[in-house]
Amino acid sequence: MLAPDSDPDSLATSLIGYCHSEALARLHAVTLVTRSAYEPAVRRTRAPFHAIEPISFPWLDRLFAWCLRNIFHHDYGRQTLTAFNYPFSLAFEWRTWRRLRARIRAGEFDIVLRLLPITSVLPSPFAFFLRKGPIPFVIGPINGGLPWPHGFSQADKQREWISRLRALYRILPFSRSTFRNAGAIIGGSSQTCAEFSAYRNKVFFVPENGLGPAVYSSERKSSAEDTRLHLIFVGRLVPFKACDLALRAAASLVRSGLARFTIIGDGPERPALEQLARSLEIERDVSFCGMLSHAETMERMRVADVLVFPSIREFGGGVVFEALAAGAVPVVVDFGGPGDIVHPEVGYKVALTTEEDVVAQIERILGSLAVDRSLLNRLRQQGMAYARERLSWDGKAQVVTEILCWVLGQGPKPILQPAQDASHPSP
Repeated sequence: MLAPDSDPDSLATSLIGYCHSEALARLHAVTLVTRSAYEPAVRRTRAPFHAIEPISFPWLDRLFAWCLRNIFHHDYGRQTLTAFNYPFSLAFEWRTWRRLRARIRAGEFDIVLRLLPITSVLPSPFAFFLRKGPIPFVIGPINGGLPWPHGFSQADKQREWISRLRALYRILPFSRSTFRNAGAIIGGSSQTCAEFSAYRNKVFFVPENGLGPAVYSSERKSSAEDTRLHLIFVGRLVPFKACDLALRAAASLVRSGLARFTIIGDGPERPALEQLARSLEIERDVSFCGMLSHAETMERMRVADVLVFPSIREFGGGVVFEALAAGAVPVVVDFGGPGDIVHPEVGYKVALTTEEDVVAQIERILGSLAVDRSLLNRLRQQGMAYARERLSWDGKAQVVTEILCWVLGQGPKPILQPAQDASHPSP
């Protein structure tokens, strides 16, 4: 299993890589290949890996760490960082192949699964190395390629120049062979599945995120003293997360004393959002908490009624998974990862039309939930059950196992299609 940045102590994709590989290791004899820097953290977890193979490029690792700190300022969301990572990703897989090729050819392994990087624009040399066998190669879940919606100031603020060059990844070395030679392509979103429709006979939809037992087994908490609708937003305070739309949609309820709003996260948009709260005259009932630990964030989520998360360009939407597990009803935009996960029995999806219309749609939804607690409670209970049954890491590992067995000719082909076709924002 190739997961170079698998880190149990991190967040985002590094944690996704670790959790996914750990869940698979409880079912199979998994040899985890990761960067040497993460080996101590992985070993401390005592996860049931068959073996851990640390890969080290001391001078390359130092160069990457220096650039991440001094050039990208640890902003993992930048598309330029993805492009910058290309040669480092190739080097990792080349070193892995040099170390393990004799054992692969000797029949020690049944299959190679590349979990990380999640992005679909970074190809894998392993697919080329294994093009004639002796074992198959599988990639995913991969994600990416979500268009920037037109007509939203949040997108205009954050769209990077390099996004116009994304299609050039198809001419990078190993790009075509990665998907042509893969035994299966696991897409983490409807958008990604649509992008690889030319390989539809071997494309499977499995969301990139998942939930561990500690998240969905904890009890929900409630506050009997406060009967207001408790709204919450969790995420980086950057333009495309669109926290400003959430504030504008909630303003009338908050001003009337029917709701309060908690915002967890930090980023360059925070001063503007605080000013927006003042201009909407809701600052007394809006709490900006900054960055909190994951444990504390989940504690806040378990007392919230509604997650208001109108991110206009969200690939995975792990916070939506956690909200469902914690009993906070999600209100999201019907685009990207959240649109693939939320359905009418557990939450709300609003059409990605215009800023004003998105605000109006969310405002109507929040108004209905504020006066209909039975509806809120029904959605909450259904969402928590959905999270336990469909969104756990263990469940995801079982689904991926079905794909791997099919690739190996040991089981039937699983039917795993996105709940909706890939949607595109209105022009």
